[in-house]
Amino acid sequence: LPRMSTCLPKLTTAVLSHRFRTLFILIISFVFFASVTFHWRTVEDAEGQLYSLPTEIRCEQFLPPSPHTIAGGPPHSPGDVFFVETSEQINPSYLFTCSVESAARTHPGTRVVVLMKGLANGNVSLPNHWAFSLLRCFPNVEIQPLDLQELFSGTPLVKWYLQSYHRWEPYFLPVLSDACRITIMWKFGGIYLDTDFIVLKNLKNLTNALGIQSQDVLNGAFLSFTPKHEFMELCMQDFVDNYNGWIWAHQGPELLTRVFKKWCSIQNIQDNMSCKGVRALSPEAVYPIRWEDWKKLFEAISSSELHKLLKNSYAVHAWNKLSHGTRLEITSQALLAQLYSQFCPATYAKMKKDS
Repeated sequence: LPRMSTCLPKLTTAVLSHRFRTLFILIISFVFFASVTFHWRTVEDAEGQLYSLPTEIRCEQFLPPSPHTIAGGPPHSPGDVFFVETSEQINPSYLFTCSVESAARTHPGTRVVVLMKGLANGNVSLPNHWAFSLLRCFPNVEIQPLDLQELFSGTPLVKWYLQSYHRWEPYFLPVLSDACRITIMWKFGGIYLDTDFIVLKNLKNLTNALGIQSQDVLNGAFLSFTPKHEFMELCMQDFVDNYNGWIWAHQGPELLTRVFKKWCSIQNIQDNMSCKGVRALSPEAVYPIRWEDWKKLFEAISSSELHKLLKNSYAVHAWNKLSHGTRLEITSQALLAQLYSQFCPATYAKMKKDS
């Protein structure tokens, strides 16, 4: 009995010590597994943000209604709508996003392809930026990397592109953009738009066409051509034969203007003139606001005046090179604010939330 009385406390102490040790191990194990689970869920959530909108926003509210087929209407021409970003930037602006959204809404049955040089080839993940999440709501929008050497391969421009000294020229990025658009039109056809356009109507019935920006000057911010068209082939050849990267617009509007005049054997370009199947659209079609009048984009205008101004327009060019530094009151009656509201409402909602 005395010996048993002395053993009991020791046995009790040993059992309790063992229980505490076991409990301690269980607690440590629980904390470890909980932290691992939390970590992976956090990573999955972060990855999900690359492709989806915040939880309080649903894509359904952004999607346009299903288009109504008009019986007996003219069939739309084939081809995609292309946007190109030749810089390394991967943080689209409001205007950039609005351009793509407005094109996606007005061309619901057409692929809208956004080519961006800043996206790495082979990377399936888009950057974590609100614009990519928003544009992903539109099933016809595709955002892809821009491989310039692959694009120019098989064209007269590949040799020009591989000459690295051009990169030191003062207007290299605009010139590179000029090169991309005429190459895309020749290789693939379809529609090319600058990323500072707001599209008002479907552009697919404008085939083999470009717009007059001002008297006797064509602009390539909008192009619509069938693949392998001879006019685009001549533009690529002129790009190389008459290359001068030190003169602003020499490889862009001036190139298109001089090739069109040769194509038509004319001295002056008239509104809506057409020759050998290529049409020069009047300014109101895609350049209803002249570049000299870009400040009108930020001036208030009534709804009736806006409708009258744009009744014959397919798109509005916002001349971002001139207007990008101007503050826009998004809830005002400014012309540009009304365009955002009507033709890219998802981008408009984001702008209002951020303002």
